[in-house]
Amino acid sequence: MTAIPLDRTAAGGGLPRPRRRPGRTALRLVPLLPAVVLMLVFLAGPVLWSFYGSLTNQALTGYRAANPEFVGLDNYAALLTDDGFWKAVVLTVVFVGASAVIGQNVLGMVLALLLRASARPLRAVVSALVVMAWVLPEIVAAFALYAFFSTDGTLNQVLGWVGLEGPTWLISLPMLSVILANIWRGTAFSMMVYGAALSEVPPDVTEAAAIDGATGPQRFFRITLPMIRRSVSTNLMLTTLQTLAVFTLIWVMTGGGPGTDSSTLPVLAYQEAFKFAQVGYGTAIATVTLVVGAVFSIVYIRVLKPEVD
Repeated sequence: MTAIPLDRTAAGGGLPRPRRRPGRTALRLVPLLPAVVLMLVFLAGPVLWSFYGSLTNQALTGYRAANPEFVGLDNYAALLTDDGFWKAVVLTVVFVGASAVIGQNVLGMVLALLLRASARPLRAVVSALVVMAWVLPEIVAAFALYAFFSTDGTLNQVLGWVGLEGPTWLISLPMLSVILANIWRGTAFSMMVYGAALSEVPPDVTEAAAIDGATGPQRFFRITLPMIRRSVSTNLMLTTLQTLAVFTLIWVMTGGGPGTDSSTLPVLAYQEAFKFAQVGYGTAIATVTLVVGAVFSIVYIRVLKPEVD
């Protein structure tokens, strides 16, 4: 008798794995083609064209507007020796860190925790008031905040009622003003993300910890926070990218001033391109901002990569 060859998988007690057919895999990718084409046309195309523009001396008016020349990395070399650029980098880091990473995330988490423990009518009223700031068009919110922080605005009027003299917020404290304004405008998003994440935490786990004698802060930092760490990482990245691109709020409130004291990278790029007519130089600044956002996105993907058991 001839021995019947056994499949290695079957001999090991398992079932043989079905072979993937290349044709079926290709068919599964067909529905994605329209989305891929749209992304290439409306996302990758403008990004590549913008990068090419940063390698030219394109101007807004004059001879260089019609006949730009390829200058290679000259614009980027000029950025490295531009004190205004490095000041904008520092202001951007301060603005993103204070208003997004710390302000919106911390306040959003606090509001989500308080609303979770409050009565339903109070929860509905507070949620509506907070979300209202988020759903307002950015230009409308910017003008409202300009009126709030102006010298004769609402904030100084309220301070005057209690006997305090408010400063000229938009002149003497421009960065603090736009940071507080961005926190007010963007906190609702963090509140909703963390509210949804907290609702997924099993109550029996925290109740068991409370029975074992764990205090409220201990239950939050040792149980709740580790269980919603994915939501925290996602929200940190999304708020960071949103804040990195903020332009209208700062431009309406301070115009990047006084001087350049509130000129973040998006504001500086706009000023160089449209105020000083140096489109190529302004595009280089915008490209650097895009690269910074891409770096954050890579970190985001790495942090949120599913764990392999």
